[in-house]
Amino acid sequence: MSILHADRKFDRFEDVTPEILKAEDVKLLLCDLDNTLTARLSSDPVEGLDAWIKDIKKAGVDLVIISNNIFKKRVQSFSEPYGIRCVWWAKKPMSTHLTKAREEAGVPKKNTAMLGDKWSTDVLAAKFAGIRAWKVEHRKSYMKDQEKLD
Repeated sequence: MSILHADRKFDRFEDVTPEILKAEDVKLLLCDLDNTLTARLSSDPVEGLDAWIKDIKKAGVDLVIISNNIFKKRVQSFSEPYGIRCVWWAKKPMSTHLTKAREEAGVPKKNTAMLGDKWSTDVLAAKFAGIRAWKVEHRKSYMKDQEKLD
């Protein structure tokens, strides 16, 4: 697929299920933080994140948070309770930190995907790294849409 398009699109991170990961043979899921796994700069995890992470790990998929957030403490304090490795100030769309995280995990490119909300950072970084680019809707936008439905 073109560098201009994500390989797959989802409404939210919760739509990436262990079944999808197994069907796609994904062993390593690199995840953006702000507006992907939680609202930007939120210190509280969104409802369902705990269960989703447990399900992903139980399926044998390694998770690494790859964030452009410049505050190391913010990214670490979010990642540590889940036992997830993290990279802060990743400078996406540069792919250096995606490649390094993949190599440290010992997972081939063909078994790695990057999940994020922005084409200009997450999708491009994945494309530059030669891995699958999966895009979710901006978490804040998705949450506003859900409030309208309630």
